[in-house]
Amino acid sequence: MFRKSICTSFLFRKSFLRTTPQNFKHNVAIIGASGGIGQPLSLLLKLNPNIGELRLHDLKDIPGVAADLSHIETAVSVSHADGRDYGSTLKGADIIVVPAGMPRKPGMKREDLFNTNAQVVYDVAKGMAEHSPDAILIIITNPINAVVPIACEVLKDAGKLNPRKIFGCSTLDSVRTNTFVAGIIGADPKTVNIPVIGGHSGITIIPLISRSTPPACIEGEQLSKLITRVQDAGTEVVKAKAGKGSATLSMAYAASRLTFSMLRALDGEANIVESAYVLSDVVPEVKYFATPLVLGKCGIEKNLGLGKLSDAEQKMVCEALEPLKKEIAKGEKFVQDQKCGGKKK
Repeated sequence: MFRKSICTSFLFRKSFLRTTPQNFKHNVAIIGASGGIGQPLSLLLKLNPNIGELRLHDLKDIPGVAADLSHIETAVSVSHADGRDYGSTLKGADIIVVPAGMPRKPGMKREDLFNTNAQVVYDVAKGMAEHSPDAILIIITNPINAVVPIACEVLKDAGKLNPRKIFGCSTLDSVRTNTFVAGIIGADPKTVNIPVIGGHSGITIIPLISRSTPPACIEGEQLSKLITRVQDAGTEVVKAKAGKGSATLSMAYAASRLTFSMLRALDGEANIVESAYVLSDVVPEVKYFATPLVLGKCGIEKNLGLGKLSDAEQKMVCEALEPLKKEIAKGEKFVQDQKCGGKKK
């Protein structure tokens, strides 16, 4: 029995870590790796055989996280750095994932995080422009609707902006929608796929239930409650944790899903689709909008746009425009203020 157990464990690990010659080549940097999202995200990425080096960065506690991860029996190497100099972490990175920043607490909205987290994204974008302008940037830091424009403006000012490579990780909205709908229709969540468009806060989150695969016949009050739950899901977690955190585990999973998809696309796998919040002209009224995207070796291969919407979904898009405009303008103004010496106008 003991020998059989050992053999079974070995075969499992061998199967799990099986790879091809093209793997073990991508360098992935995580900025904010010792935080509530950063640690589980780092663990998930340590298990991915498409990563050669996992580069961890945070302002504190990062040596212990790196040492802990380095004991895990995968071939992904782990390095770490701290302080506000991102150079050693970002240089040569293929993908940069940013969960750094202050988490939400009870009573806070995502926009309440802006002042602290805007500076984090601004500094990372500055470091990226200098050390790794060709990398893929995946931003988890909230409020995503406002901080993604900060990154884009910083890179644009540096002459380094490639909008095909900048992603706001709104993937958690898709994960939640699939999970909640699966519970209603009695399906395995892994078999459910529902596009989520718009932004990543409140009414800007627009789940397209009419395009559910498999079809989900959810109408009336049940549909209204479902959409509200998706839009308020982050608050649901904050309340449930009673002041001890926000959505960390589910966010880490969602970020790993988007990162894994991007890694597969970089390795040439075709027809990989993920929804994310990006610089886009699919909705003329706003500069940034989340839609399903086909991923490729250069980032966004094709933006699939809004697709067919029901009348109710089209109305939701219209209602999302004003809050999105305000959040985007807030991010852009932050960058302008920094250029004017940080003075508020």
